[in-house]
Amino acid sequence: MSLHKPVRTRSTPANIPDRDTQRGGALPMLGVAAALGGIVGAGSLAFGDDGRARIVGAVKPVAVQAGLMRARAPQPGDAWGGCNDARAANTAPIYEGEPGYRPEMDGDSDGIACEPIR
Repeated sequence: MSLHKPVRTRSTPANIPDRDTQRGGALPMLGVAAALGGIVGAGSLAFGDDGRARIVGAVKPVAVQAGLMRARAPQPGDAWGGCNDARAANTAPIYEGEPGYRPEMDGDSDGIACEPIR
């Protein structure tokens, strides 16, 4: 008589996948559905003029803070002593051809004066 117990193998039917090999589940599918719903919802707001204005109103302060958008577009008659003045007025960057652009303010001569400091 042996002291070792016999090894029993687990048998599974061929058409039922093993739990270890299954992927996904309800949680990832729920996440995809939520993301898709958010995109569709935000997109539907953008179709109306009022919706676009609300989206720009919500995004603009963040974009200005990040330096991606100007708070105020250059106006005719604008003249800045330097880039610090243009940045203080939230008009920077100033593109070639816009009021207030001067080649002296464009350090790398790429047509964009007072670029954000990175």
